[in-house]
Amino acid sequence: MAIVDLVMPKMGESITEATILKWHKKAGDVVKMDETVLEIATDKVDSEVPSTGAGTITEILFKENDVVAVGTVIARISTEAGAAAVAPSAAAAVTPTPTSVTPTTAVATVPAGTNKFYSPLVLNIATQEGVSMSELEKIPGTGNEGRVTKKDILNYVANRGAAPVAALAVVAAPAATNTVTTETAKPSAPITGNVEIIEMDRMRKLIAEHMVRSKATSPHVTSFTEADVTNLVKWREKAKKGFESKYGEKITFTPIFIEAIVKSIRKFPMINVSLDGDKIIIKKDINIGMAAALPTGNLIVPVIKNADTKNLIGLTKDVNSLANAARANKLKADDTQGGTFTLTNVGTFGSLMGTPIINQPQVAILAVGSIKKRPMVLETPEGDVIAIRHMMYLSLSYDHRVVDGSLGASFLTMVANELEAFDPAREI
Repeated sequence: MAIVDLVMPKMGESITEATILKWHKKAGDVVKMDETVLEIATDKVDSEVPSTGAGTITEILFKENDVVAVGTVIARISTEAGAAAVAPSAAAAVTPTPTSVTPTTAVATVPAGTNKFYSPLVLNIATQEGVSMSELEKIPGTGNEGRVTKKDILNYVANRGAAPVAALAVVAAPAATNTVTTETAKPSAPITGNVEIIEMDRMRKLIAEHMVRSKATSPHVTSFTEADVTNLVKWREKAKKGFESKYGEKITFTPIFIEAIVKSIRKFPMINVSLDGDKIIIKKDINIGMAAALPTGNLIVPVIKNADTKNLIGLTKDVNSLANAARANKLKADDTQGGTFTLTNVGTFGSLMGTPIINQPQVAILAVGSIKKRPMVLETPEGDVIAIRHMMYLSLSYDHRVVDGSLGASFLTMVANELEAFDPAREI
């Protein structure tokens, strides 16, 4: 009888785990190749996981709402028709991930008699750090039904012997950095007065964790500049009807901004990198993420792949397609993967400028503010004059571990210069 392992798929460079939202199949069900078996979610997108084989599901190793590490076996499929279904056992539910190491202490399986469930990720960390099962059982769990999470075990390891476990909270950096930052947890302030308490939805919780992790990982520096975008504003106003008539697409400012970013990245490729420990990974592809609003109000970052190979028409089609998919909750997992640099338009919401948080594992993110008319001093052959111009602030947040002030400011200035040099006579 051939057994096919169904594993938690990799959903992107910075994604190390995903939450199981819903099982569409149960042990004993027959599945076809590529038939949807379950739905999962990350902090970026929800996705369906198809079957990797045709046959009968013999084991379901995790429950709904479990957080599972990428690469972990989540179900098993017998490719022999009519194979008997096997109920998942406690030992099967903690099968090590493909990257697990040989245990040095007796924590590879959960001993009989314990009522607690430990995920493969938690058990692997415990094994690697020499945490015994008796120690593991004493760690307070903050997960669903008191389950010990990755954060709980990392918190315990980082503060062994330093302070009581319950008094500490942990923020884990992305797996590539192998660093952990801890801070003392403060008790919640008493809630008084006329208030309404609402629970964060799942995506907001994931976004919050992603943002905290980014700030803990990268020393953020933000530089600011402003650009006179009068030429491109007037060009778009003049060209938008003809552009839509000719190409069937509405031209917004976003593809123009992306075009300027791409040109600037070509001149400053060290902005288009990521870090793996003390190694700098220079990305040859230029994949621009753009923050887009979901119907829930949360933001997501779909990615325009190979933006440097596309003209303004191609960029416009991609921008509109991804924005429409985001609004309709129809983004695919691949739509949010592989970004190397991110653009966020805080001006959409009326802000003049912002200090955006880096989208890990990237090292920089550009924010553009709202475009406002302002009186400006212009130099002319006849002397200085005051004129009404369309002005816009730009801000660049960057990871100071690899991007210093000179590079960050130079790149930001280049983007502003590209926007200011936009040809108002450009043909559509």
